[in-house]
Amino acid sequence: MSASAGAPGRATARSGGPAGANLGVVRSHNAALVLGLLRDAGAEGISRLELAERTGLTPQAVSKITARLREQGFAAEAGRRASTGGKPRTVLRLVPEAGHAVGVHLDRDELRVVLVDLNGTVVGERRGELDLGAGAEAVLGAVCAAVRGVVGELAVAEAAGVEEAAGVAGGRGGRAAGVRDAGVGGAGLAGVGSLVGVGVALPGPLDHTRGVLHRVTGFTEWDGFPLRDTLAERLGMPVVVDKDTNAAALGLAVGGAADAADTAGGSGGASASGGAGALGGSFAYLHLGTGLGAGLVFGGSVHRGSRTGAGEFGHQVIQLDGPLCDCGNRGCVEALCLGAAARGEVAEAARVLGVAAGNLVGLLDIDVVLLGGRTVARSPEAYVRGVGEVLGARARREGLSEGSVPVRVAPRGERVVAEGAAQLLLAPLFGRGDV
Repeated sequence: MSASAGAPGRATARSGGPAGANLGVVRSHNAALVLGLLRDAGAEGISRLELAERTGLTPQAVSKITARLREQGFAAEAGRRASTGGKPRTVLRLVPEAGHAVGVHLDRDELRVVLVDLNGTVVGERRGELDLGAGAEAVLGAVCAAVRGVVGELAVAEAAGVEEAAGVAGGRGGRAAGVRDAGVGGAGLAGVGSLVGVGVALPGPLDHTRGVLHRVTGFTEWDGFPLRDTLAERLGMPVVVDKDTNAAALGLAVGGAADAADTAGGSGGASASGGAGALGGSFAYLHLGTGLGAGLVFGGSVHRGSRTGAGEFGHQVIQLDGPLCDCGNRGCVEALCLGAAARGEVAEAARVLGVAAGNLVGLLDIDVVLLGGRTVARSPEAYVRGVGEVLGARARREGLSEGSVPVRVAPRGERVVAEGAAQLLLAPLFGRGDV
């Protein structure tokens, strides 16, 4: 969690950044702050003096932290910056390949698994059909096989790297196969040194703090299933579980330059660079795929609610005598929206989604609405236009001087949930544990 300026025992940052703490007991906190700034700096890097100024840590503390990060392989020199009157400053950069995380999007009928590096760049992917109602054993078997598959090439590469560093000749194939068998094909993934864990995102509701599922709409047999602990035991790695919409919102909140290009090139035109700050103080990610849900971000942090039930957006009733929804209610926006989409009535589906989005904007004063999910991906411009028209009409009726809330297609396409699931593991490494 980010430090607050002026808190007891904490130093106040001098440049508006997160505040660091010059205490050994929070060494990991300070390292996370430094790692986060290294990642934000990109390939150009950042000097130790700048790190000290932005964190509020002493230059000596920063030197110790960066020395440790370099020793562990997370940071490297990126050259020297021209002198402005003193000694040229050495700048440091993040080493993206020093760490990896797996992101799993477990949907009702599809499984997508990605492997990302510390920059969030996808370096491996698996995708296939899945039946969430096939039973726990079948579903978990498919997840474990896909995770081991996507990590397999990384295991081989790391094994080859170890051999090359050790100067071993002639046994490269056997060494790589040994690591693959021990770390990926066996009981767990512990043999893959750079892997920090596996994030799993799936439809809610669920308890993300305990990793336990509740009644997934349409699949009540999962109610009470301890998904996190079961997968962690099978994979031999830390596992984090969250709702698909929360994971996607997290990935968007910590996104960077890649998001800027995607958003500018899609509908809406405005940049998403820099995560939630560039998106506004708050945003809602609306995911329309096999279901409908929302991920909510306020002040850069994902809002889950005290019972982790926030964002069950699809089951707000907007038509009292409407069609029966799988949740048991009638006239849920999910049933109305997906029903219209199934009939090919995209404009009507977009209008219904816009009405529901208007309720959300009016209730929570959202700054930006992002749309994603496979149903939106089939006709992105139509959904942006339809939702935008409803929100625009609402703004005119209410005489809002600042105009309508912007509506955009979320960056990262159909991988947004899986990539966000990987960020469930990576974000805390960069001082974003509050998301």
